[in-house]
Amino acid sequence: MTAAMPSSNTPGSNLGRHVFGVAALAFGLITLAWHDYNGWHQPRYLVHAAGAALIFGGAAIQFRRTAKAGALVLSVVYLIFALLCVPGIVAKPQIYNSWGNFFEQFSLVAGAAIVYARLSSAWSGETLNRIGRILLGMCVVSFTLEQAVYLHATASLVPKWLPPSQMFWAVATAVLFALAAVALLANRMALLAARLLTMMLLLFGLIVWVPLLLSDPRNHSNWSETAETFAIAGTAWILADLLGESRLNDHRPR
Repeated sequence: MTAAMPSSNTPGSNLGRHVFGVAALAFGLITLAWHDYNGWHQPRYLVHAAGAALIFGGAAIQFRRTAKAGALVLSVVYLIFALLCVPGIVAKPQIYNSWGNFFEQFSLVAGAAIVYARLSSAWSGETLNRIGRILLGMCVVSFTLEQAVYLHATASLVPKWLPPSQMFWAVATAVLFALAAVALLANRMALLAARLLTMMLLLFGLIVWVPLLLSDPRNHSNWSETAETFAIAGTAWILADLLGESRLNDHRPR
């Protein structure tokens, strides 16, 4: 007998989607509580609308019946804030901070867009895999450059108790970002790269940002950076789920 194949719009693992959604919901609550999005000091009406949309999208994406709507809302919100980085890039292209902010937000656009596309039948699995790898791979290239450009600032965030040194881990994680970017863009061990990237980003959140948040809970940046780090980890996890599902389907008897 031929084993039944799951339909293309019935995802296997949803863990990445759930992590991504929880982070988005937390981001929305933080935005409303501080009346600010990620410390960017945007108009109050835009901030409140974004906070409400993030809460709605983060909650909706958790459930199969509303996940597409939630993913669409989150895609729009994150795309708006990615585009808001463009004037800064145009004004001062030599300063990498605006580029880094753009690709951080764009990685979240990619995560939400993958969820939306994965739950629809618009693209084949192969096409979606390729687009997902390229989109996140481009963002990881930016993460690599951002760490390299701001290497000392990155090193200062590493806990001092972590051996062998803060600078070692700043350089090591930049190299790991670069390797992940190459693997995703070249489609060589892409699933392993996505899984290891997810793990590294989750560790960033747990080892770097959560302790900073607990030590200074009145600092808005600590809250927003924590939520954003877990949201980006959710994006990497979403891609890992997608690539893992494709590999599983490829090995099922037909």
